[in-house]
Amino acid sequence: MAVAFIPSILAFLYFYKHDPQLIERRLQSKEKVSEQKLLMRVSKPVFLAAFLLPGLDYRWDWTRTFLGAVPLWLVLLCQALILGALLLGGWVMKVNSFASRTIQVEAGQKVISTGPYRMVRHPLYSGSLVMWLATPLALGSYIAWPAFALLIPFYVLRLLNEEKILRQELPGYPEYCQHTRFRLVPFDW
Repeated sequence: MAVAFIPSILAFLYFYKHDPQLIERRLQSKEKVSEQKLLMRVSKPVFLAAFLLPGLDYRWDWTRTFLGAVPLWLVLLCQALILGALLLGGWVMKVNSFASRTIQVEAGQKVISTGPYRMVRHPLYSGSLVMWLATPLALGSYIAWPAFALLIPFYVLRLLNEEKILRQELPGYPEYCQHTRFRLVPFDW
């Protein structure tokens, strides 16, 4: 809990003081694009199931019974990955004040090609996927890992739709895509 909450609280306090508009954008949750609304509606039950499974696994001891305990070194490695993903998220928001929770292009928004945006076009999603894939193992659950892996298609569909919107509405984005070829995974995709 400390690995997840302490960096999040510190980031909130930092941005509350230094970039309150970012906090406003991050608090908006109502999607305006119909495809995004559908993705969010469909993904909510998957998120819910993914987060319930580690607790149920712990309660009924499925991982230990059927697969053996998750070794401590793997739990600690996954906690470090979660911390790294949270720090990446903070870096993304520091570099891109327009990193909102919803898909939108605002007046005055510019293409960001520095910091983590040099490597991939969607570094916040990259960090989120690392965090979600590490979470069940950090909680000691092999059983929950497939449910968290089911989140990958939602991120892929979300970012493909987001790119379509950004190409149409954000000046300079098509040129940025030519320079930064990888969407989500450096040197792969």
